Parts: sequence; C-alpha cells; structure tokens
Amino acid sequence: MSDVLLIDQNMLGQLAAEAASAPRLRKNRNFHQSNEDLCHRMLNALQPGTYVQPHRHLDAVKEETILVLSGRFGCLVFDDNGKVVQACELSAGGAAMGINIKPGTFHSIVALAPNSVFFESKQGPYTPIAEAEKAAWAPAEGAPECAAYLTFMLSHFA
Repeated sequence: MSDVLLIDQNMLGQLAAEAASAPRLRKNRNFHQSNEDLCHRMLNALQPGTYVQPHRHLDAVKEETILVLSGRFGCLVFDDNGKVVQACELSAGGAAMGINIKPGTFHSIVALAPNSVFFESKQGPYTPIAEAEKAAWAPAEGAPECAAYLTFMLSHFA
C-alpha cells in the first residue's frame, strides 16, 4: 500500500456514484484510520434529494471546515428557533467554495447539483450527534415531513 493517496476526479466520480445508489443519497470516504483519531478528514458526496437534519455540535472543539471539490451546495445557518440567518451557495471554483462553522451553530447542507462532493475536516474522536444537538424545530431524518422541509431549505437558493 502506498503512503500517498491521490484525490482525483475518478475518486470523486466513484464516490458520487455510490451516493446515487445509496438509500440516503449520500456517501463518505474517510481518510482518518479510526473514529478515535484526533483529526477527521473525509470526502462527502451528496445527491439532490438527500436530507441532512439541521444540527449543531456543542463540543467546543467540534469546529467544521467544508471545501467543495465538485458540484454545488447550499449551506444554511439557523438561529436557535429555526429562523434562517444565512444562506450561502458553495461551488467548486465559485466565488464561495467553502465554509467554516463554529461549534454551537445550527446548520445544514443541501445538494444543489448532481454528483456534488465536499472535503470536511473536524476534530475527533467521532461522537454521534446527540439529541440535544439536533434541531427540535426540524423533522428528524426519515420523518414524513422531511420532503416539505427539504423543499423549504432549497427555496433559499435560485
């Protein structure tokens, strides 16, 4: 096995294809070796139609950095009551291609184009999102209301 792994268009395309065939329409590819690693680095491929419940990370070290490698995403930032306070479009090679999200900030991301992939980095170790970190004002993933809420989130982007 090589000590170097090239992140190329082939890798992005393969990951996007896996996301397209996944039930949740998303797929990640981790570069860190285990959930216990102190630095988590990964690719996330999202297809239009996937729903990421708005959430926040309450741990003071769980700052997230996202950089778009292909496609287009919409990133939404919410206040504590669910009001959208910022909607930004991120695209590979665009005016805005990434975002850094501080801990405690409610946020979500939507795929605005097929085969969209971003690189994400945040501090480990991995901890599942706790109930207190999920937005109580947004439907849980899999709930019947998800489609309507996803339509609401998408309405913030042209």
